[in-house]
Amino acid sequence: MTALIIISAFFILTIILAVRAKQKQKMTLENWAVGNRSFNTVFVFLLTAGEVYTTFSFLGGSGWTYSKGISAVYVMVYIALSYVSSYFLLPLIWSYANKHRLVSQSDFFAKKYDSKWLGVIVALVGVIAIVPIIVIQLKGLGIIVSLTSYGKIPMNTAIIIGTLGIILYSVLSGIRGVAWISVLKDFMILFVIVFMGIYLPLHYFGSYGELFTQVAEVKPELLTFPKTTYTVTWFISTVLFYVLGFYMWPQVFASTFTAKNANTFRKNAIISPIYTLMLLFVIFIGFTAVIKVPGLQGDESDLALIQLAIDSFNPFFVGIIGAAGMLTALVPGSMLLMTASTLFSKNIVYGLKEGYDEARVARLSKIFVPILGGLSCLFVFQGGNALAAILQVGYSLIVQLCPALFASLMKRNPVTTAGAISGIVTGILITIFISNYSMTLATIFPSLPRVISDINIGFLPLLANILVTFMVSTFTKKTANFGH
Repeated sequence: MTALIIISAFFILTIILAVRAKQKQKMTLENWAVGNRSFNTVFVFLLTAGEVYTTFSFLGGSGWTYSKGISAVYVMVYIALSYVSSYFLLPLIWSYANKHRLVSQSDFFAKKYDSKWLGVIVALVGVIAIVPIIVIQLKGLGIIVSLTSYGKIPMNTAIIIGTLGIILYSVLSGIRGVAWISVLKDFMILFVIVFMGIYLPLHYFGSYGELFTQVAEVKPELLTFPKTTYTVTWFISTVLFYVLGFYMWPQVFASTFTAKNANTFRKNAIISPIYTLMLLFVIFIGFTAVIKVPGLQGDESDLALIQLAIDSFNPFFVGIIGAAGMLTALVPGSMLLMTASTLFSKNIVYGLKEGYDEARVARLSKIFVPILGGLSCLFVFQGGNALAAILQVGYSLIVQLCPALFASLMKRNPVTTAGAISGIVTGILITIFISNYSMTLATIFPSLPRVISDINIGFLPLLANILVTFMVSTFTKKTANFGH
């Protein structure tokens, strides 16, 4: 009962923070979606962390370590490298968005290519990619709250209550409410993960050295890269692939619009990689669970951290852990729902119209929040894969925007509107086909040497995207020149 009270108290606190954030604020579309572009370095940092350190970091990272071993380090590496890339990339995006008063990622593409159709397609890609990630947050929320409340709140009930909470403060206070909840969430998750990552190995084994000695005795294969599937080739290619996709996520992309100035991103690029070290403690927790919570199979590996916490701590601290884990779902879940709703209303429903009533679009965005939240709930109840597998599908979809974005940032854009649209559509269709049949390069091209066949399968649709983009761009440029 103690754990349940603590989790409930923190849930109520998030709603209070969200309501307070709305006070004295006129919730225009710009204020609701991007906070009137007034956030300082601290708030932009917390928003970014809120989007990055989610239930996947909390459950999926330790679960991956539990089942796959040291290859889980890829999460820490790709996030750190993504922050480094932000030093150069985000000021360019912010400057253009600020100049043209853009609100969403789709606005950026539509303006850059002077094409409403491209804006609609980018918005559709964003919504399609976002829904699986909302599913991750809700699934993680259900696992965390159900287990840390010692079963007093069933998983499905936790998911429904969490979804209602996300909907409530997304509609009420928009990005400002999310930013304030991010403050609470980041302090709690930092404390819980670092404490558990230090305390548990020392408590059970006396030292990190002894932890890894015992893991080496029980499951030595977890301490080295395997010779098949999750090899060094897979590791390097996956890190590069995720770095490419990191800032393609609509909610991350649009959060850059909230900053006061471009220098905000350069400051964050220096600080943020250090924060990524927190994920090292997630890996320590996963390895501790290998010894102390043996026997978890398949999707059950996502339960490793919570099961270890229940076995190791009293109900009071389990409640604190449950509350922290709950926040890792609520914060990014709100950002995702808000972003998807804004894309749907502004860039899909009104995407092809010449003008739009901002107040009407703002109202419509808020209407779409519960609709998309409910849809995501249904997907969770349909069952699902492990969190890492769902994340891979989302990245494979959203990374298809890379060629068109990077080309648009050049002084002379070599890509035409037709090329950008053709490439994105090609990449999306191939991604959906590959994901549906769980293909890898090894299954598609069985004769390839292992060093090539273990490359992340996401590069295949991306390569097809690039080829089609530049082929169509070359043809349409020649056609345009011929016409002149």
